[in-house]
Amino acid sequence: MTYSVAIAGASGYAGGEVLRLLAGHPELEVRTVTAHSNAGQRLIDVQPHLRSYGDLVLQDTTAEILSGHDVVFLALPHGSSGALAAQLSADTLVIDCGADHRLEDKEDWDAFYGGEFNSAWTYGIPELPLSTGSQREFLAGTKRIAAPGCNASAISLAIAPGVQADLIDAVDIVSVLSVGPSGAGKSLKVDLLASEIMGSASAYAVGGVHRHTPEIAQNLRKAGAAEVSVSMTPVLVPMSRGILATTTARIKPGVTLEKLHAAWSAAYANEPFVQVLPLGQFPRTADTVGANTCLIGLALDENAGRVVVISALDNLTKGTAGAAIQSANIALGIPETTGLTTNGVAP
Repeated sequence: MTYSVAIAGASGYAGGEVLRLLAGHPELEVRTVTAHSNAGQRLIDVQPHLRSYGDLVLQDTTAEILSGHDVVFLALPHGSSGALAAQLSADTLVIDCGADHRLEDKEDWDAFYGGEFNSAWTYGIPELPLSTGSQREFLAGTKRIAAPGCNASAISLAIAPGVQADLIDAVDIVSVLSVGPSGAGKSLKVDLLASEIMGSASAYAVGGVHRHTPEIAQNLRKAGAAEVSVSMTPVLVPMSRGILATTTARIKPGVTLEKLHAAWSAAYANEPFVQVLPLGQFPRTADTVGANTCLIGLALDENAGRVVVISALDNLTKGTAGAAIQSANIALGIPETTGLTTNGVAP
């Protein structure tokens, strides 16, 4: 069976990544692409790497144009998806790649985003360990999916197995992330110009203000934490795409490195897209470019009594578009790996 697909925000990085992945999907057929300021242009004039979509023209982003498709991906800035999605049929599978439907708590939304609060949709990290099982079981048959934040994915996948197995203290989690500027979107910003970032690294959203913080805490509570405290500091580095997160947490008494590695390995044993590396090995962002893969390596800092988890993923693929398509596959009853790859691009 072939499902018709529309993509709103197709001129941006996230929308472009959804399109790139769907170009090889045998059951999801892109028929409509929309944009705002680029409406009226050919898609390949805005996304010149997507040569297989040469016949598509960007249309205005309206509910009328998006309606009538089986699947709609919304790759829009936060605050833009809620009202639009509300006008789409309840029978349409809608995947929001933005933040509008990720948070369950209005107070979290008000504190980190502001503006109109929209109800939470089914969360789109299938592999996320929960107190029992994984998030995957909630995705089957759903019609509304909230794709995750990329930094939230890197940290949540890195540390949730320790929460689920009750091996770490969730009130003392610290993460420093090296991130590429594509996560900030395609809009022109001075601090993201090549001349500003080449040969430099700079921290941003310092001091607990990053918008993915409440999303991570929400995920870890679902993994079984009664109380959560997460301090995250992203650092902008000169690579176009990718996240390398170094996340640490205090271990509970008697926990060994072997026990930690066994718990993480068990949590992701049957996951095609989340892979725990052998002890002594740690991932690179280069190994995940273009792949729907999160790679994880573990160490134990015995002097500090902390587990150190290194996770790497492509922020546009596993961090956004790949997770969205993977979740859509599950919702539609399509084999989960369809249209996605674990192989990165090298060199």
